[in-house]
Amino acid sequence: MANATNVLSTGIEIIGSIRFSNDMIIDGKIEGEITSDKGKVTIGENAQIKGDVTAGEVKVYGNVEGKITSQRCELKDKSKINGDIKSKVFSMEEGARLTGRTEIGG
Repeated sequence: MANATNVLSTGIEIIGSIRFSNDMIIDGKIEGEITSDKGKVTIGENAQIKGDVTAGEVKVYGNVEGKITSQRCELKDKSKINGDIKSKVFSMEEGARLTGRTEIGG
């Protein structure tokens, strides 16, 4: 399968680390690290993440409590982040909430 997308939908709760290589959409509750070397992770509106997120691209619509490290990070209008962000490219829509520090570029 070329470039398969993994989906963790609403109602799924995971305690533990997740590692993936393609793309992932998360709309459930995760307590633990989410890691991908180059993959893209989309944190859906219903998602509740407690842990660090590391991926090539991170798009956040929901809630993240932890550090985000990526090449590209987008915070959408209803997202809520409590943690630091380190990203080469960063964008934040009006309405998004960020409590933490950002390190952009480099």
